[in-house]
Amino acid sequence: MSLRSRLARRAQVTLIGVAAGGVAAAIAVTPSLADTDSSKLATVAAQKATGYGPEPEADSKLVTQVSKMSTMATATATLSPDTMINRARTWLTANNGAPVPYSMERTWTDGYRQDCSGYVSMALGLGKPGLNTVGLADSRNGVTTRLSSMSQLKKGDLLIDYSTTDGDFRHVVIFEKWANTSHSAYWAYEQRGTYGTTHRQLTYGIGSDNYDPFRPVKLGDGGGGGELPSPGVSWPILQSGSEGADVRSAQQLLTAQGYTLEADGIFGPNTRSAVIQFQKSQSLAADGVIGPNTWSKLIKTVQYGSSGQAVKAAQTQLNVYGYGLAVDGAFGSGTKSAAVAFQQNHHLQVDGVIGPETWRALLGTR
Repeated sequence: MSLRSRLARRAQVTLIGVAAGGVAAAIAVTPSLADTDSSKLATVAAQKATGYGPEPEADSKLVTQVSKMSTMATATATLSPDTMINRARTWLTANNGAPVPYSMERTWTDGYRQDCSGYVSMALGLGKPGLNTVGLADSRNGVTTRLSSMSQLKKGDLLIDYSTTDGDFRHVVIFEKWANTSHSAYWAYEQRGTYGTTHRQLTYGIGSDNYDPFRPVKLGDGGGGGELPSPGVSWPILQSGSEGADVRSAQQLLTAQGYTLEADGIFGPNTRSAVIQFQKSQSLAADGVIGPNTWSKLIKTVQYGSSGQAVKAAQTQLNVYGYGLAVDGAFGSGTKSAAVAFQQNHHLQVDGVIGPETWRALLGTR
């Protein structure tokens, strides 16, 4: 495929996820190819559409050199997927509560370059200031190994566009979990232009593009992205700009706690205000972000005979897995059967009661 057609196609990639600073929905940019200098125009248009572009080359002072590879191998020896994801999350609020800004020419206070590959290098604990995307994908560096298919993705794996044939137009994101049972999108952590660090749904690598799946070679087997993950999966992180079933369940749980909210699945100002009030009432850090500590206080154990908004939240989550329940707030035989089936499929205690471990698996799996 020609450079021009590849850039044109890449500029048409649909972004379906949620950025930390706002919603990116169905953005399609089609660069004009009629001009005599069309390849340059296509490159500029594509960079604006996706928020990233040429990155430092391997011999740059801003890229970790091969001579430091032994340091990297040691650093990743005992890294678990949960630890890696937790490291990635730190940049969401590291800039005085805001995301770390994107830059291919600067390093953050932790010493890592502020572009996509520098961010991934930080999450993996690699040598500073970090590899570029080509270095992350190069098997000779011993950092990753290429997977044979997207279906093998687990928490902590990488989607990398490392092609050097399209104007150094490269990128890498961190896979967290599938967004749905059909595996048509996934949640990922990403460092990108304009927005900086984001956590959103993506489709890179699904269909025809230049993204390939990779696994860090010394990342432990913590599951979290496959069909049958460990019950020790992580709670999702929700904040302003997040949307989807997890947000809707959080809103229903907040309503169960006495806050008046519309369960529209969009984490807007009203939801953030309710979260802050709830956090203050529970003596939690009042940052408006729903993380592990807030989830553990927000959830309610529900079982056969229970009713109300907390049951609706559980039914909302079960429906993500295809159980087709009426979200009516009544925990009847249908909801119990779905809860039992979910627990069996995810190696949990099978009792039909949705308690802390089942809640965490419902919210943290996919």
